Amino acid sequence: MALTKHPNLIRRLQTAAPRGIPLDHHDLASLGVSSALAHHYLKSGWLARLGRGVFMFPNDTLREQACLRFLARRIPGFHVGGSTALAWRGIRHNLPTHEPLWLWGDAKVRLPAWISERFRVRYTARRLFAPGLPKNFGLQSLPENPGGVLVSVPERALLELLSAVGIHQGIEDARNIVEGLRALRPEVLAILLRHVVRVKVARLCVQWGEELNLPWAGTARKAAGKQLGHSRWTAQFKDGTTLILKP
Repeated sequence: MALTKHPNLIRRLQTAAPRGIPLDHHDLASLGVSSALAHHYLKSGWLARLGRGVFMFPNDTLREQACLRFLARRIPGFHVGGSTALAWRGIRHNLPTHEPLWLWGDAKVRLPAWISERFRVRYTARRLFAPGLPKNFGLQSLPENPGGVLVSVPERALLELLSAVGIHQGIEDARNIVEGLRALRPEVLAILLRHVVRVKVARLCVQWGEELNLPWAGTARKAAGKQLGHSRWTAQFKDGTTLILKP
């Protein structure tokens, strides 16, 4: 298949597809580029391969948001969560430059190598809520990016942050972040806590809320209910620190 037979098509592709985005066969097909033609463009240097069935324009620089939207189309429940969501929503300041993007999803998948090579990311499919929680509850696009990738609201981001304590999140750092979360919406936090399936998360939320005298602490204790139990919960983490949570 000669490239000269499709001079307008490659120009249309370059015009229609914004720079900085990854393209798969579905994206290319929507622009009239078949798999065979995509292969020809690849051999001719009009496209560069990122991974199996994924391409970019040569000498292009992939944009973070474009790559996140690409992942969101492929991973159920995909969203930005935890400490990253808090930072993106302007709640957490002085974000360390080395901290990865915290990404969540429902599927246990390995992110493509071309993502990890370009961005510092950490993905988890850890189940945090019971199935009864309405789909996408506590997930919204940022106001300045409507239609963009979903990002946890502060109440959900808090619980995601607490789930990482002792695993990828230091206890002291997490507690310092929680101390600044005074303006959470009690009604939203209550719904989330009633569906939390991890004891550590529910107890940490209540205990730190009370210790730090946060306005939503009372609502959190009432909503956590049975998760608080009647005995202490203790865990020792790999770094040697011990976390003790009271009922």
